[in-house]
Amino acid sequence: MTGGVALRDRTAIAGIGQTRFGRGLPESELELGCLAVAEAIADAGLDPSEVDGAVIFSMEDGREVQLARSVGLGDLRFFAEVGYGGGAGCATVGLAALAVASGQCEVAVAWRARKRAAPSSRPWARVEARVGGDFQWTRPFGLLRPVDEIAMLTRRYMHEYGATRDHLANVALACRKHANRNPRAVMHDRLLTREQYMESRWISEPLCLFDNCLETDGALACVVVSAERARDLRHPPVYIHSYAQGLPRQHQVMTNYFCEDPLRGPSHVCSERLFGAAEFGPGDVDVAQIYDAFTPLIPLSLEGYGFCGRGEGAAFTEEGALEWPDGRLPINTSGGGLSEAYVHGFNLILEGVRQMRGTSTCQVEGAETCLVTSGEGVPTSALLLRS
Repeated sequence: MTGGVALRDRTAIAGIGQTRFGRGLPESELELGCLAVAEAIADAGLDPSEVDGAVIFSMEDGREVQLARSVGLGDLRFFAEVGYGGGAGCATVGLAALAVASGQCEVAVAWRARKRAAPSSRPWARVEARVGGDFQWTRPFGLLRPVDEIAMLTRRYMHEYGATRDHLANVALACRKHANRNPRAVMHDRLLTREQYMESRWISEPLCLFDNCLETDGALACVVVSAERARDLRHPPVYIHSYAQGLPRQHQVMTNYFCEDPLRGPSHVCSERLFGAAEFGPGDVDVAQIYDAFTPLIPLSLEGYGFCGRGEGAAFTEEGALEWPDGRLPINTSGGGLSEAYVHGFNLILEGVRQMRGTSTCQVEGAETCLVTSGEGVPTSALLLRS
């Protein structure tokens, strides 16, 4: 068996936890992480001392040592970090699953804590720093922020395939409608109309205010155990059916200038492995949680993960296709990064678990399979969950 097939349904997410979301929360990133991890362990019905594995984002700056001590975790026999920001979320859970399935540990936690709203997080707050790597060829010439880079790819997509701002609005409106049903979403009480979308200010043309994810503080975590152990715990197991990562050859983060086809992103590579190791295909996915730092990432990901052909992602969003309860593929049913909170996409994983448990505020009736993806445009990862 290949590694992907060998992992199939051998592990499960047994517990989830999250803090409140907001701007300028008083807790530090470490405090937020401790709160989320402790809640996830309690949700699974386990004791912190039983945790012997931990996987975090490399941007967590080595805080697994401090968190393990603060929460009271047991002796850690496995710990690892995953890079590339928004591309790392599903990989932290996937790596935890691999560690449990291979016997490196028995109970693993994965989490993300972030103080996104802090002024020091802005690129222009670090103008004195020397720019290195690929960024030296883009940022001095005006592509200062991720939104500027994605705006260029979006313009290329519009030119190549005829996508319009109405298609991007379809994404923003679907996520906001779902957030309006989720009392924990930052945008729970804020309605959004198509007219408001069209009249909002530019952030980086052709992307307006509502094409961008929120800037929020918060933390989320989940607990991974073997499938056998999960069946004896508090909640019905949510099986990790398949897991994959993807980094295309000659890839450049976000801008992708070196590729012959800049619109063929990491999702295409990730998808081949993800569904190649699964017992079902894109047509069998009941609900999807697709990374949405920016609205155009949704049509690009719909194409990359095989829900439609190249250039058809924009049209896929029409006629409420992404909306609960009647859309053919409801996405980001808690509101996603656009309207629930932006914590590098980790909230999408927890919403996938809730859908498989049957506890989402936009519960897809009879949902048994869920795709969760991490960032498009960066080295990425994805999960297939099933109940």
